[in-house]
Amino acid sequence: MSKIQLVVFDMAGTTVQDNHEVQDCFHKAAADTGLDADPAKVTAMQGWSKRLVFETLWQEQIGMEAPSYVSQVDTSYQRFKETLEAHYRTHPIVPTEGCLELFSWLKGEGIQIALNTGFYRKVTEIILERLGWHQGLDKSYIGTSKSIIQASVTPSEIYNNEGRPAPYMIQKAMYQLGIKDPQTVVVVGDTPSDLAAGINANCRLSLGVTNGTHTREQLELSPNHGLLKSLGEVRETISNL
Repeated sequence: MSKIQLVVFDMAGTTVQDNHEVQDCFHKAAADTGLDADPAKVTAMQGWSKRLVFETLWQEQIGMEAPSYVSQVDTSYQRFKETLEAHYRTHPIVPTEGCLELFSWLKGEGIQIALNTGFYRKVTEIILERLGWHQGLDKSYIGTSKSIIQASVTPSEIYNNEGRPAPYMIQKAMYQLGIKDPQTVVVVGDTPSDLAAGINANCRLSLGVTNGTHTREQLELSPNHGLLKSLGEVRETISNL
């Protein structure tokens, strides 16, 4: 079996603590712009490109053929961006339990680290900079063996902003880091769309952590290669391959 060369992590809820702040910002933007946002539906779409979530909900509410559809999506999405960016600029941003220790171990093993997310680039940069994880990344958001992470990919860098559950962000990270075989890649996330993206990319493992935004019971409904209590169990999982 090939040695693992890359681990692709989700951000909010997986490597960055999320006590439902993103959902709160989303619901505030929806309420401010007249969008009905069923909490269960929003939860089911966590991990998607955030604009796609607004497009989906507005389509359900008024239909894509409605004259105001595009402007309604634009207005809601802009309000969400303003709310989310203000939140991450003014509130503490903290790595999840065991995250930094796992990053250190992976680096020691020569395994590269990539982050992907449903966030667009601007808010991703705010988070990375406040954590200090942006250090060493170039203009294409690619780092070196000395940087904390080796790649950062958002839907903003994907054609048509297509994020998860499509495999493209994972595949872009692989391409940028010179990794050809998806069977040398492990994906870790906390949502059904994270798990689906890893499986759609044919990665060696698509793992879910159950201390993020979704419970074990919720994640068990989605195809996966293992559900872990926290990032602390990722090391053992990889070591046992």
